[in-house]
Amino acid sequence: MSTPTDTRTGTAVAVDGLTVRFSSNRGEVTALHDVDLHVGLGEFVSIVGPSGCGKSTLLKVVAGLTDPSGGSVELGGASVRGPQRNIGYVFQRAALLEWRTVRKNILLQAEMRGMDKRAAAAECDRLIEMTGLGGFENALPHELSGGMQQRVSLCRALLHRPEVLLMDEPFGALDALTRERMNVELHRIWRETGTTVLLVTHSVAEAVYLANRVVVMSPRPGKIIELLDVDLPAHREYATTMETPEFITVANRVRELLGAVAQAD
Repeated sequence: MSTPTDTRTGTAVAVDGLTVRFSSNRGEVTALHDVDLHVGLGEFVSIVGPSGCGKSTLLKVVAGLTDPSGGSVELGGASVRGPQRNIGYVFQRAALLEWRTVRKNILLQAEMRGMDKRAAAAECDRLIEMTGLGGFENALPHELSGGMQQRVSLCRALLHRPEVLLMDEPFGALDALTRERMNVELHRIWRETGTTVLLVTHSVAEAVYLANRVVVMSPRPGKIIELLDVDLPAHREYATTMETPEFITVANRVRELLGAVAQAD
């Protein structure tokens, strides 16, 4: 399979024997149990599973926002201990500051990180052009569609050129047509940047269309029940890709696994 990072080798994210437990008034809850996942440099991995299976928790552990109870997590070969600066994070809602323009919302990342202003401005311009936001630099969030707001959020997450981009249901609140367009846009941006991506989604079609591999998780405590390779070309037309035998085979297998999980649950 051809990817934009064929010449790159190495591991971007290494999760080994990861277990996460939380304590509450109702007792201890195991969110993740003995999870192993290695993600290569420049790889796009989608993570699917039933609600409450620990998908978002997995991203938070990789980001250093949640501590593991057992096992280990590494980013670029270094142990994750505390919040990580070399990642980007995109959430379901864009979380833009209503009083800041598109450009200033993106540059908020530079302000928080103390980036060089000239370099940050140049990168901001490049991302605005790449994501089709040209002409909207001075627009406020309420003047943008939901899809455009998520583009701004994506630009902000990419401004410092993170080694790993974590995405937690970033298009879940969008209408179906806008979501399809954002899938196409995200896949194009990934091809152009070569950033390693971990995407959490409830959409099987989205998971398979975007990824090199799809991770299917069990109900809580979350475990990886299968890792599926997606044997599709790097350049993927949305409609025609959905009709290919390769796409249908993987998508049906994911649905079969999730269906089996639902029956067992």
